[in-house]
Amino acid sequence: MNYTEQGSKTYLFSIVLVAVIGGLLFGYDTAVISGAEKGLQAFFLGADDFVYTDGWHGFTCASALIGCILGSAVSGYMASNWGRKNSLIFAGIMFFISALGSMEPEFLFFEHGVPDFSLLIAFNIYRIIGGVGVGLASAICPMYIAEVAPSNIRGTLVSWNQFAIIFGQLVVYMVNFFILGDHTNPVIESIGQGVNAVAPGSDPWTISTGWRYMFGSEAIPAGLFSILICLVPETPRYLVMSGQDEKALAVLCRINGKVEGSHILNDIKNTITEKTEKVFTYGILVIFVGVMLSVFQQAVGINAVLYYAPRIFGDMGMENPMMQTIIMGVVNILFTLIAIFTVEKWGRKPLLITGSIGMAVGAFGVALTFGHAEFGLVTMLSIMLYSASFMMSWGPICWVLISEIFPNTIRGAAVAIAVAFQWIFNWIVSATFVPMFNMQTSGDPNFGHWFTYGLYGAICVIAALFVWRLVPETKGKTLEDMTKLWKKI
Repeated sequence: MNYTEQGSKTYLFSIVLVAVIGGLLFGYDTAVISGAEKGLQAFFLGADDFVYTDGWHGFTCASALIGCILGSAVSGYMASNWGRKNSLIFAGIMFFISALGSMEPEFLFFEHGVPDFSLLIAFNIYRIIGGVGVGLASAICPMYIAEVAPSNIRGTLVSWNQFAIIFGQLVVYMVNFFILGDHTNPVIESIGQGVNAVAPGSDPWTISTGWRYMFGSEAIPAGLFSILICLVPETPRYLVMSGQDEKALAVLCRINGKVEGSHILNDIKNTITEKTEKVFTYGILVIFVGVMLSVFQQAVGINAVLYYAPRIFGDMGMENPMMQTIIMGVVNILFTLIAIFTVEKWGRKPLLITGSIGMAVGAFGVALTFGHAEFGLVTMLSIMLYSASFMMSWGPICWVLISEIFPNTIRGAAVAIAVAFQWIFNWIVSATFVPMFNMQTSGDPNFGHWFTYGLYGAICVIAALFVWRLVPETKGKTLEDMTKLWKKI
């Protein structure tokens, strides 16, 4: 039989592989700051025209997330009007511009190597541009995969997008490690009131150059993605929505086979008769569930670990925090694979609830032991448990649910709303972590440590209860079934 009769898995996997490179860039762009942030902080501490405080550093580390909020907010409009494919091409261009601009923010307008407030603004603008690409990719890559994938393997294929995100983070951890080489990150000393100074003897190369190479390294995968995404087809559901039924049928038949492709086309046409349904057509609950899935994915605090891993391991007294970060990245990859290979067997809800409980145990373990040298191993294992539990649950499964839980006619707008909330809370968590983690009281210098992770642990417990009570199981259901499900509720 040829692919028009039984479909081509090779064709399906090849276009999904290209789409998940967008997920890799998502992970790469958001985690590159973990290795670069200390060198970047030391660089701007040398400015003469302003004081680079903890607040400014928190903002700079999280500035890409402002772009993520903007990108995700417009993703629904772009996906519906430009198409899924063209929107991803635009995202790839944003990644590329951001990588080169963050490496050389002085380009055209400023003197190289002279830190000042104007250069800080320029750097943050380039990071925000990259964030726009991340925001678009975070919403549209899972949507693209979900809309081309057969229902029986959709959860697995969308989960591969999360694998790509985590793999992108691991890749950039390793790239940062090799870029650093024999050099060392600068030592930052607090001089009070949220103000810091670079300790004497800090490696000048990492302050002047190292962080630039780390940001610039993203240009390679960004350029590759921008080229390859031009070679994949538009999704059948978007093609039907834009009146291109013949093209949609061709893609569906090539993926699913002639008979099944025709059947799916009819299902799509039956649920896309009204292209302009209002976002609350199916009630408030479906939007609330989608938004809260996004909120909890970030409010559990995972990105406080992913973005600041070397700093956290350094504060724990680890001799080589960059290597510990790589180890954590490998563990994250392995546990993401657990989700990929079990999501269609166990279902979405069991994985989310199990992961929430594991994260709560890990977070409370960190809260109780951080800062106590005799429990250093327990602290590290608790962080690993916390991170690994996220990777087998909220990391991939949240994206699976967001990509499939909404009815066809509101999916673009609803996904944009849900993902925008995700990035808003990502920004809140990332921007507040350093000042919250460094909080001290006269009687307890570790107050910020246990308070921060205690708060994350409590949110994990609430997340488990939310999933148990309100989130429907979507395993085995087609995207068209979502319309029927929410009409019944």
